[in-house]
Amino acid sequence: MAKLDRYLLSDFLQSFLATLIVLLVVSVGGVLVDILGRIADGRLPAGLLLSQLGLQFIVYLPIIVPLALMLGLALAIARLYRDSEMAVLTGVGVGPRRLLRPILMLVLPVVALVALCSLWLGPWADRTAERMIEDASRSVVVAGLEPGKFTQLSGGGIVYLSSLSEDGTQMGKVFMQRSKDGRIDVVSARQGSMFFEGERQRYLRLEDGYRVEGPENGALDYRLMRYASNEMALPDRDEKRDENDPELLPTSKLLSDDRPAAKAQLHWRITPPLLALAFALLTLPLARSAPRQQRYGRIMLAFLAYMVGVNLTVLGRQWLAEGALPAAAGMWWLSLPLLALAIWLYFRDGRLGRPRAAAGAKA
Repeated sequence: MAKLDRYLLSDFLQSFLATLIVLLVVSVGGVLVDILGRIADGRLPAGLLLSQLGLQFIVYLPIIVPLALMLGLALAIARLYRDSEMAVLTGVGVGPRRLLRPILMLVLPVVALVALCSLWLGPWADRTAERMIEDASRSVVVAGLEPGKFTQLSGGGIVYLSSLSEDGTQMGKVFMQRSKDGRIDVVSARQGSMFFEGERQRYLRLEDGYRVEGPENGALDYRLMRYASNEMALPDRDEKRDENDPELLPTSKLLSDDRPAAKAQLHWRITPPLLALAFALLTLPLARSAPRQQRYGRIMLAFLAYMVGVNLTVLGRQWLAEGALPAAAGMWWLSLPLLALAIWLYFRDGRLGRPRAAAGAKA
């Protein structure tokens, strides 16, 4: 590898990694807020926080990595123009075509990573996250109930469990206190278990216990009853997704699935690596700047172009799923023209225009 290639590749790689880290840190906020909200509602156990966060990052990598690649390359190339290094390189005969080698040394592995995440790792992460949530939802631990600890339920009330089975479905010596409409309700039971009605509604069945109900204002209107079985509702779990949901199916199964939603999901997975390659090639002509020109003006233009491309991808997926676009068209109408435009602009960048015709002879 030539010294120039090593120098440029190192510069491009450092800028890409720095940009990627910043985008990941920014993205973690939105994903974390969503997961914490589900934990607070009792729909997800706190123990799955880190695993769900990591799996969701894999799902979003095909969107984050191409943006980090484009912005990282644009910042690195803009710095070369700002520090007049590009002028020196041009002076010794190094033009845009010569820069293609170090750029592709970075771009091709990153595009391969995007394709791997989009076509295989992303769907696998989505399926794994769904399976982990489904397994956890069948345990009372998902509602935040832990043995030997007083737990505040999201719907109101306090619950205490003396013991809990390993699978999280059987409880021993349960105590519960609730307040509603100015009355207090205290329930105790020798044992309890969890059962389901429908796909989302979960209940606790308490057995062999007592229930005391009375006013909160100190009056003597109390009632005591003994019961053989008493049931109480737990927070609803997330709606279970269909096993044939195209978002959960492997890419190999989508190839033979004729449903419009499956075709839309297939093209949704194929498009990110093509967009990553196209926007990476666009960085050199978009990052070109004069010596005293603003450094970040064209970088903002590149960012807006990427956002437009992503929004068109989302719209194209919706159109395909609804049948507004034929399956044969897919998203080729977006990715292939953009890739052709990027290649044309890359090899056209830096060329001198033809000299204008001389002015007519003076009269």
